[in-house]
Amino acid sequence: MNALDNFLFGLYPYICLTVFLLGSLIRFDRDQYTWKSDSSQLLKAGQLRVGSNLFHVGVLFLFFGHFFGMLTPHFVYENFITAGSKQLMAMVSGGIAGTLGFIGVTILLHRRLSEPRIRATSKTSDIVLLVLLWLQLALGLATIPLSGQHMDGSMMMKLAGWAQHIVTFQPGAPELLSEAGWIFKMHMFLGMSIFFIFPFTRLVHVWSGFGAAAYLVRPYQVVRARRLNVPAGHNQPRRPGAGV
Repeated sequence: MNALDNFLFGLYPYICLTVFLLGSLIRFDRDQYTWKSDSSQLLKAGQLRVGSNLFHVGVLFLFFGHFFGMLTPHFVYENFITAGSKQLMAMVSGGIAGTLGFIGVTILLHRRLSEPRIRATSKTSDIVLLVLLWLQLALGLATIPLSGQHMDGSMMMKLAGWAQHIVTFQPGAPELLSEAGWIFKMHMFLGMSIFFIFPFTRLVHVWSGFGAAAYLVRPYQVVRARRLNVPAGHNQPRRPGAGV
């Protein structure tokens, strides 16, 4: 392993996570008026519905699939499914979700670049973000044929081991990627970089989406009718528009 690999896959993940968490907190504290998705639906709604739905369905499935797939220790599921079977399941489901997300982000990118009004109101970060997401999904799909060359699940186990070493602060994480191909490494580097730029883009609205789940467990608000203390002998106040 050279110094670049040690930096990219040993130190860079912690830089990205730190910027991701602290940057999001600082932006929420200082720039709440910019904490939004900046929807362009009012300018043109035609392609937005299809592209956005495909993108969100695909990306959300991939996010949770990567999260639980890479961070769940092997001993948790080894009595139920082999590493090879898990990899095959990840290749099929990830391929379907990745294709949906790729088609969706392609529609969104084409819409933002080809529609003059949307292009005029777009920030540089909006276009850069869509390009990065397009490349990330393309690289993810490109890893599927490479994964097919290791159907025993050995490479998947090394990638998962790297992620688990990173989140548990164990040494030796970069060494686990010594046999990984450059497409895998580019996919991982770009994924970490998206977390790095997360606080500076419209992606911060994702936090609000997860925060909305708190409403499912929030206690009910008790609302009581207001009583009017009207002195005896006085008429009740009329409703607006009542009578002549």
